[in-house]
Amino acid sequence: MNTATAKNNSGSFALIGVLAFAMVISVMNSTMFNVALPVLRQEFELSSSQVSWVVTAYIIVYAIGSVTYGKLADKFGLKNLITFGLICFAVGSLVGMFATGFGMIIAGRVFQSIGASVIPASSMLIPIRYVSTEQRGRALGITSAGMALGTAIGPIVAGFLLGFASWRFLFAISLLVLIALPFFRRYLKTEPSIPGKADLPGGVLLAATIALLLLSITGRSWGYAAATLAAFLLFVWRIRRANQPFVDPGIFRIGKYTMGLIIGCMVLTLNLCVPYLIPQLLSSVNGLNSLQTGMVMFPGAVVAALLGLVGGRIADAKGNIFLFAWAFALQLAGYIVLFSYIGMGSWPIALLLIVVNTGLTFAQITLANTVSRTLSGPQTGVGMGIYMMSSFIAGAVGTSVLGLVLDGRSGDGGTFGSIFGFFAIWIAAAAVLYFVTFGRKAATKVWA
Repeated sequence: MNTATAKNNSGSFALIGVLAFAMVISVMNSTMFNVALPVLRQEFELSSSQVSWVVTAYIIVYAIGSVTYGKLADKFGLKNLITFGLICFAVGSLVGMFATGFGMIIAGRVFQSIGASVIPASSMLIPIRYVSTEQRGRALGITSAGMALGTAIGPIVAGFLLGFASWRFLFAISLLVLIALPFFRRYLKTEPSIPGKADLPGGVLLAATIALLLLSITGRSWGYAAATLAAFLLFVWRIRRANQPFVDPGIFRIGKYTMGLIIGCMVLTLNLCVPYLIPQLLSSVNGLNSLQTGMVMFPGAVVAALLGLVGGRIADAKGNIFLFAWAFALQLAGYIVLFSYIGMGSWPIALLLIVVNTGLTFAQITLANTVSRTLSGPQTGVGMGIYMMSSFIAGAVGTSVLGLVLDGRSGDGGTFGSIFGFFAIWIAAAAVLYFVTFGRKAATKVWA
């Protein structure tokens, strides 16, 4: 490796490190406020449905933003978009921190989400644009580790702040993301804007489809479901007729990309379902309180974050299919044991979560790496944005379905066991699809 190449790699991975830090803050910002909902409900005298908008509003905008930034990155450049996003994130944090009413809290969360959603889009695009194919697994491993670490420490930080201070400090913590801004400005290249008009009607219809879908799920409303279908059909009609559509329908004619999208939705759904299910299991079956639950879940998230760094290097050295085989095996083993011994103690569950969370992290690295290689040129930004958005929405659907299944039966260990049994079948089906679709190509080893 010559001096110029080594210097370029050093700069690229410095940028990846900054991105991982921003990912930690972004993910913490999402998980911290779940812990704060009971406090906000009591202070502002709200119903459960009203206070849930602190999370719901964030989810809706986050899902829309992940694909929108992916599309705009092809036109305006990542440096400008990340600058805008992080400033917007900080503005939302200030609005929430000094909120005098619940409406201002919601406004702060919306502004936070408008800004924060640039980070997941960037977590896909920066490794693709700034890191060589041979080292992309390592880069994705670092960003995945940031996501896992944010997931691990978010609830613990929130519990500490709510115990000794105020919910306002949750917004203050989010201001730390500004530390990353000068480093992004330093390491990101200045890219010229690409002329052309943005398909605003297409973007609005896509946003409406996503918002209505999530509202139909969270509100369990057939009316919203019908409106979702209508908005989606109008969106399809629009992108098939626009000269420069918001989403080029031709991207779905790339067979491997479309299959990667489907497999990604199947596998990454569990990234939200497992963290949603485990606290309810520990509370209902094991009788743990919130602090004890956090302590049981913490080791698995931290170890998964550290092993994510190793997983990226494995993908580079051994190939995607090798890492996915480990991701599949670890998850399958964990779900089968949880299915078979649902009444086990809390610390055996903590050990199993190390296995399962590592499998989830490996799967995340593999799928992002695999799907990114099916795209090229101007398809990359919006294609990876759609990948992130679809996986996120699939997870939201999955957690909603789990909520319906657990309603009235949350204390029934047999119900939890059946769910883990279904998870085992689900991941096995996804693995078969992955090996059939990508087995030959992904099996090729890529050596640095």
